[in-house]
Amino acid sequence: MATKHEQIIQHIISLDVGNKISVRQIAKNLNVSEGTAYRAIKEAENQGLVSTIERVGTVRIERKRKENFERLTFAEVINIVDGQVLGGREGLHKTLNKFVIGAMQLDAMMRYTEADSLLIVGNRVKAHELALNEGAAVLITGGFDTEDHIKKLADEKQLPIISTSYDTFTVAAMINRAIYDQLIKKEIVFVGDIFTPSDEAFSLTAKDTVKRWYELNERSTHTRFPVLDEKKRVIGIVTSKDIIGKDSELLIEKVMTKNPIVVQSKTSLAYVAHMMVWEGIEVVPVVDQSSVLQGIVSRQDVIKALQQIQRQPQIGETIDDIVSSNMVEVGEEEAAYQAKVIPQMTNQLGTLSNGVFTSLVTEASSRMLAHVKKGELVVENITVYFIKPVPIDSSLTIKPKLLEAGRIYAKIDVEVFNERKLVGKALLMAQIMDR
Repeated sequence: MATKHEQIIQHIISLDVGNKISVRQIAKNLNVSEGTAYRAIKEAENQGLVSTIERVGTVRIERKRKENFERLTFAEVINIVDGQVLGGREGLHKTLNKFVIGAMQLDAMMRYTEADSLLIVGNRVKAHELALNEGAAVLITGGFDTEDHIKKLADEKQLPIISTSYDTFTVAAMINRAIYDQLIKKEIVFVGDIFTPSDEAFSLTAKDTVKRWYELNERSTHTRFPVLDEKKRVIGIVTSKDIIGKDSELLIEKVMTKNPIVVQSKTSLAYVAHMMVWEGIEVVPVVDQSSVLQGIVSRQDVIKALQQIQRQPQIGETIDDIVSSNMVEVGEEEAAYQAKVIPQMTNQLGTLSNGVFTSLVTEASSRMLAHVKKGELVVENITVYFIKPVPIDSSLTIKPKLLEAGRIYAKIDVEVFNERKLVGKALLMAQIMDR
């Protein structure tokens, strides 16, 4: 019989995606203590079954498989940006495919906004309405609210509309970082990410007959099945070699191999792949610490996962990466670099974000120092003397000038121009690390 903890986990799994979950309700429905309910909900959160959001509560979400790790649910976005839900709570479990920076004209913005995307925009009520009608959620930056009819529309569409106090650049950087972190994690794939759950897997009991093996073989095309006792624990394995020439009415317990090779959900994909090749195994049971069957992992599961890893990018792209890739060297006699202001670099007003300005200053200084001193720059302090509004699509020229340089120390003056007009000036002090 399953423990109370396991019963709660199974109850949570049975709930529809989007349902709210409370400790008190779980304790009442399943007749368990609130402490037991709380621990089980935390375990469900660790398993990716639920997400807890401040001021909203705990929500049942869809468990993400590894191939979807570059996507986030709107519930996760709220936690990342410390946001507040203004409307559309019923859609918090949904997954966003991409996000769009709303720092352009409405018609241009709508060309990029599509269903299941997230529009990051400031206090532009018309943009909020258009995005929701296109099937996109909305993240309002700068701490702004929206109008009541927009909140009502979000509820009707079941699309979250979220408010955060951060500016657009910071929010985009935070979301990019979250995706980047998950892409790093995806390099280590575990059995729990790819296995077929027990309710979808074929298995035998000790009191089944060999005839039952033939039935499962015809339905699944597998030749290897786990054997379970009355508590769903794996006690053996039966393969085609075990049943050849045996009477069809012979009990499985008479032909099974005891103490079979099993794995747990935290076993790495690399280990399972190696073991399957080395041992010539087609299917391996996945068990918990009590040997209760959780599912199976097949050779097809492993091959599919390995192919998926090869198709995925090996690194994520942060805002700093975007700034770096968007910068080109143009100076001949003196160090100078150009960068175009693209939507990802703007704040809620559609002008160059302060955060991007410091990234541009740091990147240009780093490149100049690498060329002059053959060393890497570690920033200690940046003083921004002034920065003027720079609109989207502007072409900036960044000119770093080395004022002082020792063996391990450098002071760099940086000027930023837009069409030969000085729009920003900063002083950077840094340590130099030899390559």
